[in-house]
Amino acid sequence: MNHTVSSRGVGAGAARSVAGCTLLVIALGASATACGSDGNPLAATPYDAADQIAFNAPTGDGKKADPDKPLEVTAEDDDGRITDVTATDATGRRVAGELSTDGTRWHSTSPLAANAHYTVRVSTEDDDGAPGRKVLDFDTSRPLGKTRLNVSFGPKSGTYGVGQPVTAKLDRPVKDKAQRAVVERALRVDSTPAVQGAWHWVDDKELHYRPKEYWPAHATIQVRSDLEGIKIGERLWGGKAKPLKLTTGDRIIAVTDASSHSMKVYKNDEVINELPVTTGKPGFETRNGVKVVLGKEYFVRMRGTSIGIAEGSSDSYDLPVYYATRVTWSGEYVHAAPWSVGSQGYANVSHGCTGMSTSNAEWFFNTVHEGDVVKVVNSDGDTMEPFGNGFGDWNLDWKKWRDGSALVAGTPDAPSADQTARLRPTSV
Repeated sequence: MNHTVSSRGVGAGAARSVAGCTLLVIALGASATACGSDGNPLAATPYDAADQIAFNAPTGDGKKADPDKPLEVTAEDDDGRITDVTATDATGRRVAGELSTDGTRWHSTSPLAANAHYTVRVSTEDDDGAPGRKVLDFDTSRPLGKTRLNVSFGPKSGTYGVGQPVTAKLDRPVKDKAQRAVVERALRVDSTPAVQGAWHWVDDKELHYRPKEYWPAHATIQVRSDLEGIKIGERLWGGKAKPLKLTTGDRIIAVTDASSHSMKVYKNDEVINELPVTTGKPGFETRNGVKVVLGKEYFVRMRGTSIGIAEGSSDSYDLPVYYATRVTWSGEYVHAAPWSVGSQGYANVSHGCTGMSTSNAEWFFNTVHEGDVVKVVNSDGDTMEPFGNGFGDWNLDWKKWRDGSALVAGTPDAPSADQTARLRPTSV
């Protein structure tokens, strides 16, 4: 998450008198003075403190600053205060930080990147209101450790339904909560239109991101990582991640009522079809809850042995199935079931899938896409599990979803952390 605050002064001005000096010390260093002048402070251009500010991270002599040490700026003269600080690396990433209410101290609150070049812009104000400005540059050293944490985003770039979560898979586990916060803060998801969303740690190596509600139709979603070069833990540093761009199509939501044996299909909140169906019979009840289309297969050979039914038993089956739309990895589909047309709309006779006529299954197959929502209500089955068998992410309410975040768990349901940072000039 990037924390930002606007700068109050730019440029350089004439030399100032000794009266009203402001002393700045960069955490990486020593001190110098910047002086204010007589006259109208509102008409003054920011004075240049280039010769009066120093820090102990040498520039131009090959030495590098330690990225493990926080950046700090202080005003040590009673006649002045800090009004603004921004620290930005060469890629545009800003360092999060906090400025004290009295303007005497600013310090970074997020890690510096290793092997990076930083520009720090400090704005000050003396007792007369005259503005000062100092720009500093320094480089950080390479990390001593060689371990990198790499991130892979999913799904593949393309167009998906409004129920598609974003996934981030890590190539090594992260268990510590503080380290998780570093990782999560660096994983950015931006959508147009903007929505409120959050990451949820599925386990030590995988996170999912979803909005509070479904994605808007025809949205653009940009996913990237700012983790490269950032220290996560002892000898563990962020590695590279390929950015991801997704778009959403129409808002397609299919709702199956197992008690009335019917499915209504909505497109952009309007019913476009109502289909008679059959769902799971007693002992094989279809899962309730929200599922997300995982893929479509024109032909699937379905065997009872794949779901634990003994071959040769009364429930055993081995069938060619067409127009199969998958909603769980364990084998739940919406598919053509010509053998049960007489029960469709009247009774639940399947082994857990949602069956319909061949023509209706073909229509459904051609209408829905990966990421579209398939919801089942009024079944006697359990609720779809959130993780591990497809995308049941939407079956967690928003509070429980946020509880899976290392950043927003336990906080009020308000604008997300990155939104708050952009709105409030408390840090950079």
